[in-house]
Amino acid sequence: MIMMDDIVREGHPSLREVAGEVLLPPSEEELELLNDMLTYLKNSQDEKVCSKYNLRPGVGLAAPQLGVSKRMVALHFEDLNGKLYSYGLLNPKIVSHSVEKAYLTAGEGCLSVDRNVEGYVPRYARITVTATDLDGNKLKLRLRDYAAIVFQHEVDHLNGIMFYDHINDDNPYAIPENAKAIE
Repeated sequence: MIMMDDIVREGHPSLREVAGEVLLPPSEEELELLNDMLTYLKNSQDEKVCSKYNLRPGVGLAAPQLGVSKRMVALHFEDLNGKLYSYGLLNPKIVSHSVEKAYLTAGEGCLSVDRNVEGYVPRYARITVTATDLDGNKLKLRLRDYAAIVFQHEVDHLNGIMFYDHINDDNPYAIPENAKAIE
C-alpha cells in the first residue's frame, strides 16, 4: 500500500524530469504500481482509511511523484456533475485543447507540495487525451472544466512541470486571459 512517506516532495529530481514512455504491453511491476496508485487515491478519499493511515486526500497521482520516471498516472474523482473518473493510464497524451482557459477559484494543491501555494493556475478549459488503460485498451477521452484541469495537472508531472510554474509571478490572482472560473 502506498503511504505518504512513499510520495516524494518538492526538490526531488524526479519531479523535474521528463518521464519516459512505458513500453506496451506494460510489465507486471508497472501494472501493479499503477493499481497501487489508484488504490492510494481511493483510500485517501475514504475518511476512515485516510485518518487511520494519515493520508492526504488526492484526486490524481503521477509515477514521478513516487520517484518513478515513467509516463503513468492514476486519477479518481467526481466532477461537479457527479460523473466518476477512475483511471490508471499509461502514456497519457494531450492531443488537442481549446483556446479557452479555465482555473480553479480555490487554486490547486499537490501531494508532493507540503505548503499552500496561492494563486490561479491557468489551464485549457477542454482537452482530448489519448492513453492506454490498465486493461490494455486504447482510450480517447474528451474532458472539460474540472476533469480537464485534473488531467492537465497530472500530465504536467510527466513533463517535469509543477502546478505553481503556471501561476503569474507578478500577480498570483490575475485572472488569466480568456478564462472561466471553476468553483
